Amino acid sequence: MKTYAPSPIMRVQECLKLSCFLLVLSVGVVAQSTSNPAAPVIVTSKFGGQIFGFDIDQKGTEGVLAEAQTLNNGNILAAVETFDQNTGKILNVLIKTNSMDDYLTLGIVGNSVGLVEREHEISFLNLQRSFLTINPVSGNKFTGKWNPPIGQKHLISLISRNQGTPNSAVFAEDNSGNFVPFVFSSNVAANTFGPVIRVPDSANFGSFTPPMALNIKTNKAYLAGGNGCFGCIPVFGVADLTRGTFTEFNGTGFGFVNGIAIDSDDNIACTTTEDDASVEFYDLKTQSGFSELLPNSGSNQFFSGADVEYDSIHKLFLVAQPNSSSAPSGSTIYVYDINGVLLNTLNGFSFSNAFNVVAAHIALNPAKRIGFVDGPSVNVSSIQSFSY
Repeated sequence: MKTYAPSPIMRVQECLKLSCFLLVLSVGVVAQSTSNPAAPVIVTSKFGGQIFGFDIDQKGTEGVLAEAQTLNNGNILAAVETFDQNTGKILNVLIKTNSMDDYLTLGIVGNSVGLVEREHEISFLNLQRSFLTINPVSGNKFTGKWNPPIGQKHLISLISRNQGTPNSAVFAEDNSGNFVPFVFSSNVAANTFGPVIRVPDSANFGSFTPPMALNIKTNKAYLAGGNGCFGCIPVFGVADLTRGTFTEFNGTGFGFVNGIAIDSDDNIACTTTEDDASVEFYDLKTQSGFSELLPNSGSNQFFSGADVEYDSIHKLFLVAQPNSSSAPSGSTIYVYDINGVLLNTLNGFSFSNAFNVVAAHIALNPAKRIGFVDGPSVNVSSIQSFSY
């Protein structure tokens, strides 16, 4: 069954209304034998709103986040802010509005270029979308606009957060009822674009937003799709961003793919699957791979992994698990090498996705061997650092 992608504004309002009726106990960061005992840096949104996307600059000391909250008058207080990775201090408020407008941090790409989506409400369900750049993030101000080659009937759902390389992959979803997704490459800083590739298989890639990662060596974007039926295997779409072609291959594991990251140097992908609480490792040259259960998960869907990120300096995959199977409560991050060997288990987080409108995300700074992840606040108004 096809589903429409709700706008961030609609998701903000729905989530904030729901939170009035739910009570969740937060889980603080507790040092574990497999965790770094250093106290985390906590970044809290300036005005106490829910964080709608964040990222950190791998070449610098700052990060960017967007926040929003519904006010008593029905308007939305929305803002975009930069913060210090070392102290957690909010450095600058780039914009703050009190209207029905909203902002979503899409990520930091290229060489320290922040990308933020603005949704301006013209009338009910009539939204005008634009994209603002922060180049560089350390400048703490908007510097220009990014103009993707799609119309207002498409939503920019994903952009691969490739830092240190000019181009990123972009996935756009059709929101008009035709359900035709597109993929293209972009140099965000230069506001240039590669061929717009129509994804012909909307059954596997059009009914939901598939996780996506870019192999920067081959310039191929990998979409992790499938129809999501219980016990069904994933389907991967390969968009050649140079040639403008699209091919597919079947994966391993069962159910939806929740996260994907790519080691471009070794042509290896790591994914997580929903139905079997597994992590998978693929040789992208042969398009074959193997699956491993997350520790102590017993193939229970409740313990499924989520976001996957790659540290290209130390050649490590980091896998988020919202509901920990390695600790009595809270969330866990697992650290694997590129051969699928589990090296470390980091416990004591709280990113269960109970209130997340934007799915939990790991942002890495490999040079410092640190990262940030959602939590520990239950209303998703903060993020916290960790080391690995």
